[in-house]
Amino acid sequence: MSVQRLLLQHRRYSRNSPEIYFLHNFTSSDSHNKPSNPSDHYRCHSHGLNWYGHFLNSLLPSKPQFVIQPSVSFCRSFCTGDSRIGNISDDSVATQYESTDLLISENISASAEESILPVRALISLLDGYRDLTGFPWWIIIVSSTVALRLTLFPFVLLQLHKLKRIGALFPILPPPLPPPMSGRSLRDQLKIFFKEKRAAGCPSFFWYFASLTVEVPCFLLWITTIRRMSLHHHEGFDCGGILWFQNLTEVPSGVLGPVFPLLIAGLHYINVQVSFQKYSVEKMSGFVGLIAKIYKKYLEVLTLPILLITFNIPQGSLVFWLTNSSMTVIQQLSLNHPNVRKKLGLPQKDTQLEAAHQKELGNTGEIKIDPSKNQSKISVQNLSPHELVNLSIKLLAGGRKDEAMSFLRLAIAKDPENVRALLIIGQRLLQDGSLPEATEYLERTIAKLLLKENQMEIEDVDLLILSSQWAGVACIRQGKMGEGLSHLERIATLKEPDDPKSKAHYYGGLVLLSSTLINVGRKNDAIIYLQMATAYDESYKEFLLQCENEEDDIASDLVTSRRGDY
Repeated sequence: MSVQRLLLQHRRYSRNSPEIYFLHNFTSSDSHNKPSNPSDHYRCHSHGLNWYGHFLNSLLPSKPQFVIQPSVSFCRSFCTGDSRIGNISDDSVATQYESTDLLISENISASAEESILPVRALISLLDGYRDLTGFPWWIIIVSSTVALRLTLFPFVLLQLHKLKRIGALFPILPPPLPPPMSGRSLRDQLKIFFKEKRAAGCPSFFWYFASLTVEVPCFLLWITTIRRMSLHHHEGFDCGGILWFQNLTEVPSGVLGPVFPLLIAGLHYINVQVSFQKYSVEKMSGFVGLIAKIYKKYLEVLTLPILLITFNIPQGSLVFWLTNSSMTVIQQLSLNHPNVRKKLGLPQKDTQLEAAHQKELGNTGEIKIDPSKNQSKISVQNLSPHELVNLSIKLLAGGRKDEAMSFLRLAIAKDPENVRALLIIGQRLLQDGSLPEATEYLERTIAKLLLKENQMEIEDVDLLILSSQWAGVACIRQGKMGEGLSHLERIATLKEPDDPKSKAHYYGGLVLLSSTLINVGRKNDAIIYLQMATAYDESYKEFLLQCENEEDDIASDLVTSRRGDY
């Protein structure tokens, strides 16, 4: 009886198979008509074999009839006068049973798979929806997909708000990786990074991948369920379509067959272009910009495989895929519209970025450069990073420190490789006593300058000397004597510059190094560097004499003498 039930269950998946139909009737007659004695059993068995012979004869065009003698066992070989029939051996019968076992095992494995996955629950839900409304299956698929996307939309908004918060806080956090020559280990740098991240209330970076854990599984569940319903000829799927896709269980075919594949591939390409809009991708620089461009090219090339794959997917699944892609395009276009973003509280994109900076700076898009000269004005969006740095220097000289810092940060936002802006911000923060943040900016300056060590110009050498001095002072003031000493010793490894201004900064750095060496007990090394500085400028001779006479206040005097430089 168990075999009969399994075969009956499998019949709905293989209605057109005469082999399965025969096996069903054979097992049914054998199971429902059990003989009461051995002779009845023999007659029943012989009757079944004779029926099987008539069945084979009906399939053959030859006149000779296929007759099985009652004395011949079903498991023995038998023949007919027709040479086209040949011999049916024990192997053919065994193959017949193996096919039956294979069908049964496939049915059992499919049932087990459905019981493990939530596919069965979704099929029941869709069946209930259809029974309630009476809609054809293509409307059921489309409307359920729209309902799914509307249900997930609040989660998308939550993710965007979290990413907005991360984008606002990340620039003020220390880098997660230790800057070159900083002397910090990766573990120490990560501790500092996560400590500052928690203090600032920055959301988890998991939100960057939140869609992979929610939207993608829902998409896979839906398309897997509808695909299974199509392949298993679910009730109503063979006539649940409309127009050219009446049968949802078939793959695209005919003249209008390419409609679904072309639409799906085209919508995928449109989604890529909307997601990676030209003005946002091309403005990315560095490694992140390179990765974004490569990823965009990869998604564009993926359009062709998607086109080929969709020709081999049942039309029921294609209805879902097309609806889902259409909803994605609508969602992307809506979220890129300025008015929609404003209503949803999302940050404006590139065209409004300059206005946001201007609002932060407390102006209306124009700034006064020199009030004494007819109050001439200049638009911020027309200024290059170099011009912004020069303008900030003028503002610092005029005592407008907050405005100068804002323009320096804007210059870095436009050009992250602008070492002058990084250095001036670090110096300003050092003067204000913001030692950790000052150290971060100064070490970023040093790291960028060291990357072009073999191509440094005169100005780059001068900036490296100054940034090493101030980074050393910032670290020493925080009690990080080792890190401060490593920054100052970098100056001693440089070749004496030819430029007069850079040379003065160079020997000033050696004096600061001597002060630090005295504090750590390396008096002899300090004397060597002081002798070099004295040979350049006789005004340092006083400190050399104090060091040689072992006066205790030499270190404080050296620091005081250099304090005016920073």
